Amino acid sequence: MSGATVLVVLLAAVLHASWNALVKAGPDKLLSTVLVAAGAGALATLVLPFVALPAAASWPWLAGSVCCHVASYRLVAAAYAHGDMGHAYPLMRGSAPLLVALAGVTLHGESLRWLQYGAIALICGGVLAMSLQGRAAATPAARRATSFALLNAVLIACYTLIDGAGVRLSGAPVAYTLWLFALTACLLLLALAGKRRALLAYGRQYWKTGLLGGFGTMASYGLALWAMTMAPVAVVAALRETSILFAAIIARVFLREQLGLHRLCAVGLIAAGAVTMRFA
Repeated sequence: MSGATVLVVLLAAVLHASWNALVKAGPDKLLSTVLVAAGAGALATLVLPFVALPAAASWPWLAGSVCCHVASYRLVAAAYAHGDMGHAYPLMRGSAPLLVALAGVTLHGESLRWLQYGAIALICGGVLAMSLQGRAAATPAARRATSFALLNAVLIACYTLIDGAGVRLSGAPVAYTLWLFALTACLLLLALAGKRRALLAYGRQYWKTGLLGGFGTMASYGLALWAMTMAPVAVVAALRETSILFAAIIARVFLREQLGLHRLCAVGLIAAGAVTMRFA
């Protein structure tokens, strides 16, 4: 993986942590999540007339990814409604790369070196250790947050693998990403048609969350998809999980969550994994 690709993936990680923080900070997690998805869809729609269509071979993959993304947005809202960002985010983002690494070699025919597997293990171990704190896992709400976060990790792994194949077949990573977010927003809004009035009222008050979060999620995933055309999917997916480093800082500074010794040690594991990935 080249230095430029590493920087692109790290920028994607910062943007991903930022839009998750916006959702967590909102008073209604589900409506905040829908606003973010709608914001991304609106921004994508503005650009779609100026890009070529993705290749026909990528559309079945695109359809599968849209379904996974809609379910994933719902699970993000559910996880943050029951637990804090410092608990749910590591589980969602930390479990997925391991699943991607196990499946990516078979599905994409990629060959990873042992050092790369070691880097994946360090990153996954760090983000999982960050979430395994005694009090954090003890309450019923935290257990529900854990369940939603782990289920979302499965979906994240699924759409990562799906899009890893789809974006390569599309011949147009930018167009593929724009269609992904536009269609996801449409399907999510249709699924929540019964809450249309509440969403409109919420949107009038928190429209900045939708636009900022929408830009963050679309740019983050678009950069990651581009990186997947330049490096193995499992490597990109694992390095992207360094977003937990930035999420920890955001959660501490802006959300006033605690960052004790346990989490600092976990952050060290993630940083070691990122460095190992860079030089593998």
